Amino acid sequence: VQLQASGGGLVQAGGSLRLSCEVSERTGSRQTFAWFRQGSGGEREFVAAIRSGYTYYADSVKGRFTISGDNNKNAVYLQMNSLRPEDTAAYYCANGPSVILSNVRQSRSYAYWGQGTLVTVSS
Repeated sequence: VQLQASGGGLVQAGGSLRLSCEVSERTGSRQTFAWFRQGSGGEREFVAAIRSGYTYYADSVKGRFTISGDNNKNAVYLQMNSLRPEDTAAYYCANGPSVILSNVRQSRSYAYWGQGTLVTVSS
């Protein structure tokens, strides 16, 4: 499985961006897709995940970000609203064929990763 992330850019605080992750092949319904982010000098942190229509979010983005998938387009999206300067990071999409639900927020659970797309939020 290959993942291609796009949609990053520069936006002012309070603005919105929509990230896309194109998936190279159709995957089963039990596959888990997620977005992680990594700021400069920081660790990669969980943002959101989706599996079988169920979604999971980090507390820091809950209510502002929405993860969704389009099986027809083999794509996963991250709609980001009310962006804050602390959301500035490289965002990575990830895929895991056998993620245990209790581990959905852990990066080590995911086998495939796309390249990062940079999101910069100015104050």
